[in-house]
Amino acid sequence: MKVAVAGKGGVGKTLIAGGLASGFAARGMKTIAIDADSSPNLALTLGLSAEQARKIIPVSENKELVESKTGTGYSGVYRLSFSVDDIVRDYAVSTPFNVNLIVMGTVKAMESGCMCAPNAVIRAMLRHLIVERDEAVVLDLEAGVEHIGRGTAKNVDALLIVADSNLKSLEIAKHIYDLASSAGMKNLYLVGNRVMDSTQEEAVKNFAQKNSMAILALIPFDPQITEADMLGETPLKSKDITAVQAIDNICEALLKKPA
Repeated sequence: MKVAVAGKGGVGKTLIAGGLASGFAARGMKTIAIDADSSPNLALTLGLSAEQARKIIPVSENKELVESKTGTGYSGVYRLSFSVDDIVRDYAVSTPFNVNLIVMGTVKAMESGCMCAPNAVIRAMLRHLIVERDEAVVLDLEAGVEHIGRGTAKNVDALLIVADSNLKSLEIAKHIYDLASSAGMKNLYLVGNRVMDSTQEEAVKNFAQKNSMAILALIPFDPQITEADMLGETPLKSKDITAVQAIDNICEALLKKPA
């Protein structure tokens, strides 16, 4: 199962990505979570401490690693064919939820664009993880899907587009949906998050219906999520939190969908 999670900043997509990863792992699946956000904090959601998270160097910023993979000895000339399995083995960080975490950093150009060394390594790793590895993979992305690249987008089993009831959030979700569709991605789903009442629920449903977007789940607002964040704890530790339960139900829904 390969799932990408996208959405406007601040809508809670990282919690959903972490919940999916921990849910797949709890079901006995070997799971890799990839933090490709420019402000990575998936490590905290997966139970690592702030101190542990600060020690993780994103792959894109690991100059020694990037040079070892792409260097040719000629300035401005990069080797673009290389193996990355050792990067997964050596740089994945274990987390308390039995999920292996890789912090990528971001791709700042389409696959057909910039060929700079860090982007080449990230693209190669994404393709390797999505296409060649037989594991559950959860990608926590920024808004947009360009950093997956057209060569790998079609191989993701599902893209979850997270939004709350705010119109700006929903409009960005529609933009992501359009980008994903043009990139050839299938199984695109809207996930409504932090839904406080029936009015907000109807706002999400009406927008989805108007724009022909399938809703996979509506996750209720839960103050225990905010409280856990204030205490620096991951909400995923508390299985009695309704929002956490709703995210776990998404795992089950995805696994039951035909391939």
